[in-house]
Amino acid sequence: MEIKTGYIYHIKDDFFDKINDKGIMINHENGRARPTYFTIKDKDILWFIPLSSKVSKYKPIIDKKVKKYGSCKSIMIREIANKKSVILLQNAFPTLEKYIDHPHIVNGEPLKVIDSLKEEILNNFNYLLALKKQGKNLFFTDIDEIKNKMLKELE
Repeated sequence: MEIKTGYIYHIKDDFFDKINDKGIMINHENGRARPTYFTIKDKDILWFIPLSSKVSKYKPIIDKKVKKYGSCKSIMIREIANKKSVILLQNAFPTLEKYIDHPHIVNGEPLKVIDSLKEEILNNFNYLLALKKQGKNLFFTDIDEIKNKMLKELE
């Protein structure tokens, strides 16, 4: 399977069994494989950004951040596959291709976000990474520790 930036995937339970990080969202909820993940391919590492359908839960959080800081780049609400989705950049984490279970399929095809949204997500993600380098970590997961574990698996 060729993994591409901008597509939506599901992750295997093996990853969650291996990585014990309370910042990572659970893989199953009510017997369904959830959440789905927007994927960024960065050489051998993949960055997974969880998507949620819980717009009413996250809208007030976004509004509070916008009121306090003037913007919110860690959580986005946008339309994906004709449905409002919450893009949780703050919950992003690195993984490897071997942990991908399958692409998210809509109308018989792997789901790809539109290019303008893909660029917006990439810009916000890179902004959060830059803030982290400056000592302002907005990620809920320990992305450095998880990335190191993933890189060790590649050795």
